[in-house]
Amino acid sequence: MDDYGDAQRGKTIIVDGNNVIASVADGWWRDRPAAVRRLLPRLACHRRRTGDAVILVLDVAQPDLPAGDHDGVEVVYPRQRGRNAADGRIIELLDERDLGDVEVVSSDRALAAGARHRGARVVGAGSFRARLDGAGC
Repeated sequence: MDDYGDAQRGKTIIVDGNNVIASVADGWWRDRPAAVRRLLPRLACHRRRTGDAVILVLDVAQPDLPAGDHDGVEVVYPRQRGRNAADGRIIELLDERDLGDVEVVSSDRALAAGARHRGARVVGAGSFRARLDGAGC
């Protein structure tokens, strides 16, 4: 696994994928895997344009999207199932890895508090989507 915290790469952005997907009422609930497939290239675009490392954390593993690198975006799944499984995995990543300058993307208050407690900055899902739009991603 790559060290996405390498200072030469800029900051590391950990994305609460389901939270970002659900931040817009575009029918994502009818086909969640398709919603992830729409988000992933936008994150890869952001990575290319900014040099920031991007880790996408999803609640449920998708058979067509194995964990690992996908066009420069690291896809990560929770180790356990259940409500807020991705939130728990994000906290684990913050505790396990030396990621350097970290930003967590989520509008979940409990996750945001836990991330801030660990020294990460937090940006809301809607604000991050606006950032992607502004970057042409």
